[in-house]
Amino acid sequence: MEVICKTVVVFLLVCPSLGIDRELAQNFIAIAGPLPSKLVSRLHLQNQVLPEEDQGPAVAEAHDYLCQDLVPPELPQYFSHLYEMGVTHYKVFLPWAHILPKGDARKPDDAQVQCYRELLETLVAADLRPVVVLHHQRVPGTVAAQAIGRKANAFADLFVEYAEFSFHVFGDLVDVWLTFSNLPEVLKSLPYDDPQDQAQALADAHERAYTIYHEKYSPTGGKLSIALGMGHVLDSASSELLLVSLQDSVDFLSLSLQYCCGNETDFYKKLSEFQNVWKDIEILVFSLKFLDCGSMEENPFIPVAAIVTAINKEETRTIGYDVNEFLDFSSSHVLSKTNTLQENPDAVLAPRSSYQTVWETFAKQSELERDSFLQDVFPSGFLWGTSTGAFNIEGAWAEDGKGESIWDQFGHAGHVYMNQTADVACDSYYKTSYDVYLLRGLHPQLHKFSVSWPRIFPAGTNETINSKGVDYYNQLINRLLDSNIEPMVTLFHWDLPQALQVLGGWQNDSIIDAFVNYADFCFATFGDRVKFWITFHEPWVISYAGYGTGEHPPGITDPGVASYKVAHTIVKAHAKVWHLYNDKYRSQQLGKVGLVLNSDWAEPKTSTNSEDVRASERYLQFMLGWFAHPIFVNGDYPDILKAQIQEVNQQCSTTVAQLPLFTEKEKSWVKGTADFFGLSHYTSRLVSAVTNGTCTPSYESIGNFSLHVDPSWPQTASSWIHVVPWGLRRLLKFVSQEYTGTKIPIYLAGNGMPTEDVGDLINDTLRVDYFRRYINEALKAVKLDTVDVRSYIARSLVDGFEGPVGYSLKFGLHHVNFEDSNRPRTPKASAYFYSSVIEKNGFPSKVLDRFSTPVVFDLPMPPKLPNLPASEVPSKAKVVWQKFSSQTDFERDMYFYGTFPEDFTWGVSSSAYQVEGGWDADGKGPSIWDNFTHIPGNIKNNDTGDIACDSYNKVEEDIYLLRALGVKNYRFSLSWSRIFPSGRNNSINSHGVDYYNRLIDGLVANNITPIVTLYHWDLPQALQDIGGWESSALIDLFDSFADFCFQTFGDRVKFWITFNEPQVIAWVGYGVGAFPPNVNDPGSAPYRVAHILLKAHAKVYHTYDDKYRASQGGVISLCPNIDWVEPKTPSNPRDIEAADRYLQFLVGWFTHPIFKNGDYPEVMKWKVGNRSELQNLPSSRLPIFTAEEREYIRGTADVFCFNTYTSKIVTHATTRLRPFSYEYDQEVLTVVDSSWPSSAITDHRAVAWGLRRLLNWIKEEYGNPPIYIMENGVGIKTKWDVDDNTRIFYYKTYIDEALKAYKLDGVNLRGYNAWSFMDNFEWLNGYDPRFGLHQVDFDNPNRPRTPKRSAVYYAEIIHNNGIPLPKEDEFLYGEFPKNFWWSVATSAYQIEGGWRADGKGLSIWDQFSHTPLKISNDDTGDVACDSYHKIEEDVEMLKSLKVSHYRFSISWSRILPDGTTRYINEMGLNYYERLVDALLAANIMPQVTLYHWDLPQALQNLGGWENDTIVQRFKEYAELLFQRLGDKVKFWITLNEPYNTAYLGYGVGTAAPGISVRPGRAPYVVGHNLIKAHAEAWHLYNETYRAKQGGLISITINSDWAEPRNPYNQEDIDAARRYLQFFLGWFAHPIFKNGDYNEVMKTRIRERSLAQGLSQSRLPEFTESEKQRIKGTYDYFGLNHYTTVLTYNVNYPAGVLSYDSDRGVASVTDRSWLNSGSFWLKVTPFGFRKLLRWIKKEYNNPPIYVTENGISERGALDFNDTWRTHYYRSYVNEALKAVLLDGVDLRGYTAWTLMDNFEWAVGFDERFGFYHVNFTDPNLPRHPKASARYYSQIINCNGFPDPATGPHPCLALEPEVTPTDTTPGAADSVRFLGLDLTSQSAEIALYVLFVLSAVGALGLALFAYMYGKLSKRSHKRSPMELSKL
Repeated sequence: MEVICKTVVVFLLVCPSLGIDRELAQNFIAIAGPLPSKLVSRLHLQNQVLPEEDQGPAVAEAHDYLCQDLVPPELPQYFSHLYEMGVTHYKVFLPWAHILPKGDARKPDDAQVQCYRELLETLVAADLRPVVVLHHQRVPGTVAAQAIGRKANAFADLFVEYAEFSFHVFGDLVDVWLTFSNLPEVLKSLPYDDPQDQAQALADAHERAYTIYHEKYSPTGGKLSIALGMGHVLDSASSELLLVSLQDSVDFLSLSLQYCCGNETDFYKKLSEFQNVWKDIEILVFSLKFLDCGSMEENPFIPVAAIVTAINKEETRTIGYDVNEFLDFSSSHVLSKTNTLQENPDAVLAPRSSYQTVWETFAKQSELERDSFLQDVFPSGFLWGTSTGAFNIEGAWAEDGKGESIWDQFGHAGHVYMNQTADVACDSYYKTSYDVYLLRGLHPQLHKFSVSWPRIFPAGTNETINSKGVDYYNQLINRLLDSNIEPMVTLFHWDLPQALQVLGGWQNDSIIDAFVNYADFCFATFGDRVKFWITFHEPWVISYAGYGTGEHPPGITDPGVASYKVAHTIVKAHAKVWHLYNDKYRSQQLGKVGLVLNSDWAEPKTSTNSEDVRASERYLQFMLGWFAHPIFVNGDYPDILKAQIQEVNQQCSTTVAQLPLFTEKEKSWVKGTADFFGLSHYTSRLVSAVTNGTCTPSYESIGNFSLHVDPSWPQTASSWIHVVPWGLRRLLKFVSQEYTGTKIPIYLAGNGMPTEDVGDLINDTLRVDYFRRYINEALKAVKLDTVDVRSYIARSLVDGFEGPVGYSLKFGLHHVNFEDSNRPRTPKASAYFYSSVIEKNGFPSKVLDRFSTPVVFDLPMPPKLPNLPASEVPSKAKVVWQKFSSQTDFERDMYFYGTFPEDFTWGVSSSAYQVEGGWDADGKGPSIWDNFTHIPGNIKNNDTGDIACDSYNKVEEDIYLLRALGVKNYRFSLSWSRIFPSGRNNSINSHGVDYYNRLIDGLVANNITPIVTLYHWDLPQALQDIGGWESSALIDLFDSFADFCFQTFGDRVKFWITFNEPQVIAWVGYGVGAFPPNVNDPGSAPYRVAHILLKAHAKVYHTYDDKYRASQGGVISLCPNIDWVEPKTPSNPRDIEAADRYLQFLVGWFTHPIFKNGDYPEVMKWKVGNRSELQNLPSSRLPIFTAEEREYIRGTADVFCFNTYTSKIVTHATTRLRPFSYEYDQEVLTVVDSSWPSSAITDHRAVAWGLRRLLNWIKEEYGNPPIYIMENGVGIKTKWDVDDNTRIFYYKTYIDEALKAYKLDGVNLRGYNAWSFMDNFEWLNGYDPRFGLHQVDFDNPNRPRTPKRSAVYYAEIIHNNGIPLPKEDEFLYGEFPKNFWWSVATSAYQIEGGWRADGKGLSIWDQFSHTPLKISNDDTGDVACDSYHKIEEDVEMLKSLKVSHYRFSISWSRILPDGTTRYINEMGLNYYERLVDALLAANIMPQVTLYHWDLPQALQNLGGWENDTIVQRFKEYAELLFQRLGDKVKFWITLNEPYNTAYLGYGVGTAAPGISVRPGRAPYVVGHNLIKAHAEAWHLYNETYRAKQGGLISITINSDWAEPRNPYNQEDIDAARRYLQFFLGWFAHPIFKNGDYNEVMKTRIRERSLAQGLSQSRLPEFTESEKQRIKGTYDYFGLNHYTTVLTYNVNYPAGVLSYDSDRGVASVTDRSWLNSGSFWLKVTPFGFRKLLRWIKKEYNNPPIYVTENGISERGALDFNDTWRTHYYRSYVNEALKAVLLDGVDLRGYTAWTLMDNFEWAVGFDERFGFYHVNFTDPNLPRHPKASARYYSQIINCNGFPDPATGPHPCLALEPEVTPTDTTPGAADSVRFLGLDLTSQSAEIALYVLFVLSAVGALGLALFAYMYGKLSKRSHKRSPMELSKL
């Protein structure tokens, strides 16, 4: 009967002969439904009928099938069956009464809505298109009730509300709608008496629904109608009204017909009448009933033919028929099938299984057919991707609070190859930007990665959430999306939290809820951005290897029980997570959830052996079906699996394997829980049946199969992966047939192969071939087998940790060097290959021709530049020196934040000879550089450019990395001799042209603007042979070359540069002769050559202008090189003139003629002319342009391009007249400042501020034209520099100066290009200096390119379009807590003087400063600031500052001259008593330091702090002070900076007592005694004095903050931690934590000590009782902090015994950080907040008092110390952030220092004071600096009042108090911003300046990233280390 049915449907669909045109035939509708009544009852739906009031006569037809909670599982099969029979559409009647039970669209029945959506989705999934009827039969009672008695349009309002709701909710699934059917029933139930009113209400409702549908909801091709019945009994008036109303509001006519066999005439008559009314409209026969047609069953064709003929006779356009009547005859068959399914879902296996069908289909293929290559592409929208897994790549195994995973445990237990671990792996946790960089190069659409469960939930549950881990994944997801890459996220990729494994892992059912909670968190946190979720990656591997064979963690070997139990748990966990997403997240997030199953393909070992065929199928069901069958088929395991396990258990009469059972509820819960089928596949197997099975449980014995491989299959580095590409196609077909059909898409989510870690790691041709063939098989599956594969994901993005084999197998597209702590990543050949497959979307049969459409770039078309007059001598641009040369270092170096304009172009540059290689390839002619480099001795190391970077053969590779960088342009040069081998257009080398076309096309395809240089020094040798650039013949020859290039490439190239650095060509090539052609004629040839170059440039410009500009619309210029020059003495006019002259000779030589008046600068003509005359020459050596030539040259540039690298200092010089020389003609002398950072090129020093001045000079000199920096960069002399922080410093500072020029100075800067794209041939230096952002390995013939850290840094700058102010660096307005302490500090030896006064004893600093060469200038503290005699003046200064507290120290030897209490010096004590009284009288609280480094020399003579008797001496000294001062002093500091005492005093010896002979022991002994001494003093106070005195006592510890030099490198991060633990932690850990040293110190020092042959650690140990006594001896945390360092790991030789070698850390500083007067102190406010936050976290949030913080100056005195004001403003603001934003318990802040004083080893050279002390005046007068007023204002305001709230009273300035100054001093008038102001006015101006700068968001705070110069010093005192020897 099915056959008959199909035939009828086909008959209905046939043929133009039946009046259906061909196009219509394709869209013809064969409509069935709704569910037949018999089926409804079979499916137990009959109870779901409408309520009584809504019942109509059609109930029997089951119109009223209402949704249950779930669509019955049998429906998809039923619908698919209909589709197979030819049905195209299906009717669905929506129940208005149930969808909107209250008639209100705001209160739908969500369950019904959801259920109908599922029904519609089920239809769509079966490829049936729903035809939805909004309402049929009676109007719902609630609607009728609401419409009664209201206006006639009330019903229409309610219906339209319902219709609009339905369009909105279901519209994405429906494109054919009917408003009403069964009109008589509808009309009858309307609450109006008059039939006309009824008809009108219905017509209104329909028309309005029609209008709204088409205005708002109609999809393309969407249609709406109403179902009219032919023969409906309506009165004529109603009928007419309806017909007229509906004429214009239907898209087709939907007709219900009844055909009565034997009464055909009546039918024809009615039809004819109907057709008269509805002319020219398409008809859908929506319902077709046959009455009294007994013969239908035998021959349905008779009535069908009659109807078709009748309709066709009237030439009606029929678009479809109802085919229900025919289906009814076959429905018994359908039903029986459905019914069987219901009763026994597994009973109806087709005679041939999916496996047999697929295997037989392909078994017939010949090898040739099987292996043939398909040239075709994937469907558009196909997704290409790469993958990684968290434990394979992330590393950071215990960083930032991550919990331990089972893989961590496994690795640490030594279960991995060579004891390798995943502790660092690829370090991807710190390298997000590196990985995304590679992905941008590869440009896939998808990246699949996994989330590490223990990184987010360290203990596996949501009780602890690790926010740092969440931040990492957020950053990764956001960066992927920024790069247009869709994240595909795996929730579980094998790395279970160890904490859950302890509870049984996947064998414990409770893990299901833990997994659901974890998934819930991930969906909630990341689901707004992640649309592809994978619950489990390869669960088979977990069950098989983790719990079966035990090869993977948790290492359980139980293949018969645990393995199956785990799989059972995983399937249930997966289902639960799918339902969670479905119920809670899908509607908002609209994502997809699936899982990835791995499977081999199985091929019978003996194809003729049916047992082997069955074994192969069994293997697939055991591997794939185990998980796929429950989820994709029926909620249960495959029958084959169940039967086999049962059989094995029976045969062995024991339970070999235990397969858990799903309950019925679980089956329905599990079934269908995937939106896609993720498949990973690597290889195939030959399978045979086992004849003599064993009862020992194993995967194979349970499954009764045995695995083999065909010896002809190529093997990879892994024994389990053989290359069998055709297996993939077969597997895909099998999956499609067995599991997914047309409904569920397949995502190929893992495919790849490993190579070994030996041999050629980059040129992985085996992997290229693997990918090529496997991807092609996937293509065949899609194209030839119509399998719905949506993606291909290559494994893996990078090499990683591969489980038990560690790093020995490489799966990556990118090589990772695991030996290098930077983990550099290098693209392999496979990465470039895969990238090209992605680009072409497969394997197109022919590569498309070059772009035929012209490309439009957003390059501004600048107007012609104005004509400028000649420059004066010196030029007016001298204003630049006047403006900038007087800047202070602070003004000059202040870092600036901001961004460039949106159309700014970022790029990189290269040149042909330096990168291309292929020097004689494909017909290229030799250039002058080819010949020159081939002569031994000409180039360093005899390097040549013969191969260089081999870019001639690496277009794809270069574009890959350009894409990764994200540049907007790429500047490269054309090799003249590659295009014209002989230099002339009669020899065109098409291969060369092709190369440049491919490069240009590739750039354009990736939206990278090509900037093309015509000549970058590599002249064809053939043209050199006729004289080179000394011959005017070259003018026309160059023009003909340029003409050819414009014509050939100009459709795509819109930016041309004629000559690169013409000054170098003329001077270095023809003057000094260092470059080819090596002409040494310094006085004349350069001028002649430049003359010809200018004419050649002008000619080419005019050619472009005349022939090409109109059609091509590009710009053209030339590109000089410019160094900035700074006059040696800016106030000397001769030096200013010399600087101007230098620039005119260097750059004006070429730019003055072009941008100004067509002629050389006046100063050149004057100098060369005069000197020629003095040299007795008849005419000037500088040639002369004719008037015509000047006119011709003038204005021949559209933009100003230049290259710049460095700066020089210049002074006027009288130079020799002979030999004649361009150099001597300039009459200048240039030098460099030795403090400027050097580079690999001798003259190239980094002088970033010179760039801003240079840009300003161009602006002033040339009228601010559009300016492009075309080359800027730095060479580093090293072979490997992937971690090139020097280069980062260079770009960080240079780009910032360019930003200042653009933002602050209005320079018209349009673009910046870094030099260079990659390491290349650097002319005479060969490959020695490396300039590249990408490292090239010139020893490897493949020339692999590796991104350096600078590439990632530059990409970030490009992405940000500059240097925006980081959020955390924004200034914060606000106040400190009430009662915050504001203080200022000094120390006894630094200020008191009176070194022998009144019986004071000697201290170690008296001794040290009187030792020659210990202190700068042999300064001493004998008098210092003489504070011993100046109490009143000091207190007056303090009152003026408004401090609440004053911190000072007591000189131990002033009170106890020999250090013991044997003799107390009352005169000394009296000084401190008077000072304390004076402070208290001024309402200033004293903060007293007991020990600030000045140990009595008498105690030092006994060994000082190395002798442990000092602990008791210190305790006695402290007790004396508590007794005598404790009633008045309530804040005690035991020791100041014990680190400096121990390390500087006894380690390196740069501080007193100057001991350096035991650097590996003495510091630790001293530190040990200091800690014990502190603890004793604290206990003494606590137990004896606290109760009655009520003070606080603690210790002050100093520390820098340490940032890793490379924040993306685990080794540097570890170094930063070690630095802090060895510095601050040395003393803080025992006192603030556990009474003992930190583990980092103990472990390092012990290990090094033992390695040095010692029997124990050099770090002393505390006894248990000492630990208890030390622990907790604090009332607060005293902190001294000044600066930050960048740290990195250094491995000292094992034999070195020292604190530094134990620590193993070196440090540098970032070049962008502001300097101070101390080499070690850089201005780094951000570090202050970070350190405070670290102390809070590390030591459990103790109360903190900052006891020192400040900045020094050196050199000439300037009372307007803006740098100090800036320092305090930014540092105090960071402290405020720590309090308000980070919750740090900061109670007080102390500035260092009150006044300039004796700064230890640097004497009086460095000055930290708020008050200047004039040490040359015996009275030592003190004068306030501007910063004193600023600090007092911060104190007055208790912070920073927000200017937005108006002026704050605290800012009102009070009259200034100058304590000791009675005569007008230098402070009365200061220079500020070029004005003479009183210091008071200057201070007001200064504050206003700072407020404005903040409001203007120019961010005067300097919070930078990192790096700078090596400094082992960390604290303010560290200069002692470098004291004079």
